[in-house]
Amino acid sequence: MQVRGPERPGPQGLGVEQWESGNRAILGLLEDPEVRNHVDLVITYRDGAYEVWAARGMVRFRRLVDGDRIRYETIEQKGEDPLACQDPTLLSTLEEELRVSGSDDPNRCFFEPEQVSYPFAHERISQLFDSPLAPDLVVSPRAYAFGIQVGQHGALDIVQSRALLAFAGPGIRPGRHRLVCKQVDVAPTICHLMGFPTIEGRDAIGRPAQTYLARQDGGILHSVLDPQRGRPKRVYVIVLDGLSHTELLYRLDHEPDSIPNLRTILSRAALLEFGSIVNFPSITWPSHATLVTGAWSGHHDVANPTYYLRSQRELASPQGEMIGSEVFLGEEVETLYEAFRRVRGSFTAAIHEPQGRGADHAALERRVIGDRALLKALTPRFMEEIHPRWVELGGELYRDAILDARGMAQVAVLFDDPDHPAPELVVHELALTDPVGHDFGPHSEALRLALDESDTRVGHILELLRKKDLLRETLFVITSDHGMACQDVSLAANPAWHPQRSGMKTVTAEPMIWLRDLHLEVQRAADGRTARVQVSDVDPGPSGNHVPIEGVQVEVTDRPDDRIAAGRTDAHGSFAFATPADIPSDRIALTVRHSDFNTRHLMLAGQPLGPDPRGRYR
Repeated sequence: MQVRGPERPGPQGLGVEQWESGNRAILGLLEDPEVRNHVDLVITYRDGAYEVWAARGMVRFRRLVDGDRIRYETIEQKGEDPLACQDPTLLSTLEEELRVSGSDDPNRCFFEPEQVSYPFAHERISQLFDSPLAPDLVVSPRAYAFGIQVGQHGALDIVQSRALLAFAGPGIRPGRHRLVCKQVDVAPTICHLMGFPTIEGRDAIGRPAQTYLARQDGGILHSVLDPQRGRPKRVYVIVLDGLSHTELLYRLDHEPDSIPNLRTILSRAALLEFGSIVNFPSITWPSHATLVTGAWSGHHDVANPTYYLRSQRELASPQGEMIGSEVFLGEEVETLYEAFRRVRGSFTAAIHEPQGRGADHAALERRVIGDRALLKALTPRFMEEIHPRWVELGGELYRDAILDARGMAQVAVLFDDPDHPAPELVVHELALTDPVGHDFGPHSEALRLALDESDTRVGHILELLRKKDLLRETLFVITSDHGMACQDVSLAANPAWHPQRSGMKTVTAEPMIWLRDLHLEVQRAADGRTARVQVSDVDPGPSGNHVPIEGVQVEVTDRPDDRIAAGRTDAHGSFAFATPADIPSDRIALTVRHSDFNTRHLMLAGQPLGPDPRGRYR
């Protein structure tokens, strides 16, 4: 049995020199009246273990490799274990959401931490810190306490982490399946259904293994498969962005005349009653990359919609860039498009899918196949189906409705173009349900309009494949990239920004925090008469070396308050000072300040000073 920390060790999590600022940030998030009722979990990696802090308790756990198994071992607990409930079956219907929340309005189902679960929490947390691009701290807000939109996602809880999932077509065993699965299982299951051979890849813990994809964190969902029903010849993945699993189930079960085209597919599908549990953070760009690679974000390196590149001292923002974001995907993973090309030489398409690396047609990567004049001519036909409400509201809602209309024009051209075969893999993002869920809520009347409009587009896909005589041979995968939780917008909560707003030096991109700290090297002469402190940036620069910081204020005292020396570092980040030879190093304290970094407090002997969040628990 081996203890397995971050797969690619680096600056992620809290290094020893960040314990003081990390502890201050944790305490502020859990205790400051401005945010303490908004914060659910504060998560980090430190000193060989993963830590999860909450108002109700904290837990430290390790990841262990035991033969072919991964296990998680609790090594410290104070108060309650905030991850004690990891049940992936909770809150899987709208009726249950209403009952547990006590609300009679499905758009105001607010869940307290004790009412939710954190499915596969140990795995989803530890995988994130496998990437050196991971932050120092992650803040998971309470399920209802983020932002000014009435629907939101990104947190670790079950409501935001559950995506709908169904498979329909050759090789599938239809019915409702009470199967627990993860988003990383989708891509390898598709490869298995297509009859792809395994290769020498890497498994969930990075070891050489026989896999379907270069990096495969997931497994095969054998219980939804029926080999007697043949094999598909092509795959069409429909991603209903941000659509609530429980909203879809409610409409299927209680509105028999609604969403007829999705209902046609789902009536012969293996529908997973508990959906699939997505990447953490449960946010668009990382989750889409997980969907098409079968690898968690800590392995495919799209760690967050925006993340900090420590060595460059700058932010990378795949979701902000939107166009050309495939370059952010790690080289050690393989997309479904790349796998289809490797095995079958297939022509593939990503229809506004946020991760399109390897796809022949990928509009978001500026690879557009087909007659552009025809695309332009077809688009107005599909724009006629945009609901007047989105036209009137404008903004992102109307833009995403137009995006979906343009996507349909792309599909029509791709399947009719004589210059290439029909695509054998299409991953088609229908975006409208996400911004409508954000603006109006996951169970709103507006969301139902958006789903109806998306269903009309699904009908066009079915009709196109039927005319081409491709319908029977196509495997459909109906899914989403994350869940969506109702928010109490009156809180206007954004707890991840609290440390920075309270005066700490951080780089913040919700839900992640990177602390700006100082690296100190302290040395005292053998005779005890002098000492020197060398100050640099804790984050190494592009060359891997710590960059010296000039002008850092250093104050040296004999505890508690007698000043011994004070001054500033020179151009080399160095400050030397005299010390009383009769005072031992464990009685001399240093305070190190710079306007761009968090203040450090330590003893000349090297012991760090500062708060310990454990003291808040009895």
